[in-house]
Amino acid sequence: MRHCPECGTGISSSRLSCPACHQLLHKTELERLAQEAARAGEASDLRLEIQAWRRALELLPPESGQHRLISEKVSGLSLRLEQQGERADDPSTSVREEPGRSGGRWRWAGVGAAGLLAWKLKAVLVFVATKGKLLLVGLTKSGTSLSMLLSFGLYWTAFGWRFAAGLIVSIYIHEMGHVAALHRLGIRASAPMFIPGFGAFVRLNQYPVDGREDARVGLAGPLWGLAAAAIAALVFLATEAPIWGAIARFGAWINLFNLMPFWQLDGSRGFRALSRTQRLVVTATIGVAWFVTGEGLLVLVGLAAAFRVWGSDAPEEGDSTAFVEFLLLVVAFSGLCLLPVSV
Repeated sequence: MRHCPECGTGISSSRLSCPACHQLLHKTELERLAQEAARAGEASDLRLEIQAWRRALELLPPESGQHRLISEKVSGLSLRLEQQGERADDPSTSVREEPGRSGGRWRWAGVGAAGLLAWKLKAVLVFVATKGKLLLVGLTKSGTSLSMLLSFGLYWTAFGWRFAAGLIVSIYIHEMGHVAALHRLGIRASAPMFIPGFGAFVRLNQYPVDGREDARVGLAGPLWGLAAAAIAALVFLATEAPIWGAIARFGAWINLFNLMPFWQLDGSRGFRALSRTQRLVVTATIGVAWFVTGEGLLVLVGLAAAFRVWGSDAPEEGDSTAFVEFLLLVVAFSGLCLLPVSV
């Protein structure tokens, strides 16, 4: 057992009353986590490795050089995890940029965007079959279930039980999209919690280390929300039951609001990974969507996007996946807002 050189307290003791004790405890824990990450790396277990390094980040001051170095390591591991997932899903959907060819991503954008767009749309329509277990796991959390019931009761009183049920399920699926992305990146977070009348949220215990990770987490909610709205729309078109059209359209409206690149909304997190040029294209697409659909909410989304085009947080080289996902979501939700139903 290690002992503090100043007060002699054992490192495993709860009497950590002096600064030296805390410093020694952190150093010991950092060493343990580094060893754990090294063993995971030797075993080629990327998930365990990235989880160990994320826990190490919690022990370091954000302004320290060690925090910056480990953040870079986490970012690299996260990218490898994402690439593994893309290859497992469909190796033809990933367009890689070769070393030394910084313009390759844009040169291949015209070829790969249509394929990636189609694949993303297919993915959100079939996710229920592949992520059903994860959706059920969320319901086993007492906080999620209780807050969901409270919200359901409020919406039932206001809108009737059928619309309330559809609204609750749509919100839950949206939040579980965030949970799935966080789990895939090895980021610890809470289960969804509903706030009656205000939607729901997921509380992060750890945070993304760069704009790409933040965009994956932020846009995962609307992508899963798109699946829920698209399924409701298909049922509406098949049955002509107005309740399904109302659920689809209102779900699209909520997710479209979340795409506003403002404050802590999902669109703001997605914009963090977009370059200035990509932001400009997204803003123009929002403008075209408003001109075609006449959906007033798109004016607010477009104004917020236009403001962020000139933001100082825009990276020089944007993330192509977040760019295509954002375009898909704007076009899809705008189209769903055209459903001939009254909300």
